[in-house]
Amino acid sequence: MAIMEPSSDERSPSRRGVLRGAAGLLIGAAAVSGVAATAGCSAFRSKARSDEDELFGELDGKIEKVMKDHAIPGVAVGVWAKGREHVRGYGVTSLANPQPVDGDTLFRIGSTTKTYTGTAVMRLVEAGKLNLDATVRTYLPDFAAAGPGVAEAVTLRQLLNHTPGWLGDFYQDFGRGEDALTRYVTGMAALPQLTALGSTFAYNNAAIDLAGRVIEKVTGSTYEKAVQDLLLDPLKCERTRFFADELVGYRTSASHTVADGKAKFDASGWYIPRSLGPTGGLMSTAKEQLAWARFHMGDGTGPGGVRVLSRDSLVAMRSNPGPGGTLAVELDGMGVAWHLRPSAEGVRIVQHGGTWRGQHSGFIMVPDRDFALTVLTNSESGSKLVSDLTVDDWALKKYAGISNLPATPQTLSASQLAPYEGRYEGQVIFGDGKPVDLRVQLTADQGRLKYRALSPEGDPMDPEPGVPETLAFYREDYVLPMDGAGKPFGSRANFLRGPDGRVQWFRENGRLSRKAA
Repeated sequence: MAIMEPSSDERSPSRRGVLRGAAGLLIGAAAVSGVAATAGCSAFRSKARSDEDELFGELDGKIEKVMKDHAIPGVAVGVWAKGREHVRGYGVTSLANPQPVDGDTLFRIGSTTKTYTGTAVMRLVEAGKLNLDATVRTYLPDFAAAGPGVAEAVTLRQLLNHTPGWLGDFYQDFGRGEDALTRYVTGMAALPQLTALGSTFAYNNAAIDLAGRVIEKVTGSTYEKAVQDLLLDPLKCERTRFFADELVGYRTSASHTVADGKAKFDASGWYIPRSLGPTGGLMSTAKEQLAWARFHMGDGTGPGGVRVLSRDSLVAMRSNPGPGGTLAVELDGMGVAWHLRPSAEGVRIVQHGGTWRGQHSGFIMVPDRDFALTVLTNSESGSKLVSDLTVDDWALKKYAGISNLPATPQTLSASQLAPYEGRYEGQVIFGDGKPVDLRVQLTADQGRLKYRALSPEGDPMDPEPGVPETLAFYREDYVLPMDGAGKPFGSRANFLRGPDGRVQWFRENGRLSRKAA
């Protein structure tokens, strides 16, 4: 999904998070269900639900089981299906200070923030202040990039569909001042160019931060204030904010790591650099995330009929995808900040989701079937639940009547696997600004590729939770990551070939690793 990665120190994404992209204390729960007439964050007018409600009862049971099995202290979920909404909290906000989670509990939503950045851009497009196909230098004349000719040519649309081609995992912390994004964008000049501009989808946090800086420039405001003025206030999203001091008094879900099958409170997990605001800085609730989905599936009006966007602009955001690939699942490509995902039935799935240290969230909608689901978790292991509900197709089948493209694991011969064998190398820049190389060795093993992460010294590392042990092909160049028991994680990955037809890249969790040997 998608994704701000959790961290191996207080403020940086972990190696495991970059490579893969996932004590159930059920002592408190709250739920609402009913019909809401309007879109927007103040639209919820709900009535009590029965625990025996067949439409949502199976979902509740599934969530509670995964929480118990995978040490997830707290979860909030919101569903809109078959003309009804279901918002519920499960478990507790924190193991250190447990309070029951409900639909108003705050979580970090990570990279779902990107959809707010994209939507703010569309408001400015409608106002005539931005053009998706104009170059970034139209608005930021001093923008610099490492690739020859890239700074002069890259467009706003290419930022939002993740095709600028430079290294995207740039997490450097530039402080809490209002110049954080300006300094971040200046730092982007050193990012290596991996692929030709506009040619290849590769998940790109840096590109979205750059789009946030464009918003600052044309509005004359900070990015956070611009998003509040353009979106949060008109939609009356009172609990969706970038800064914790604006949400004092509201119940907040803490972050938790997991070790030996047990969750542990992580006080450091809540911090996120201001320089990453446009790509992952928002906090929100299940209620307000579900309202965000219903706004995007609606006609562009908010509470009280206030016009926020035209329906045409909303549809345009989930149309005209750029180059496709994989990001947990197969993608048609990215629209304007939305993952556009195919289904076996030909109905488009629109998706995002996000991760920060100890907080995993998922967000999925099918406008043609009037279905949306959001899930927020407060544990490092919450990725399992997010995958089950938004990557796997259980919820899609149950509520929207559609499913993933088929993928049946195959057994390949040694000669068929040989072109894919080798060492693959990627890179991430952590909060301190220092690049870290990430290496994976793939070798043929009983009809599949054995997957081994390598230490900085080049030695194979022991398998760790959330990282595949093998890759099973299901069609040419496309693989299913498998666990130690030979079961698919539910995610998908793929290889890319160069101009000479040889395997050049491995794309996992949307990131590219170059074949080195």
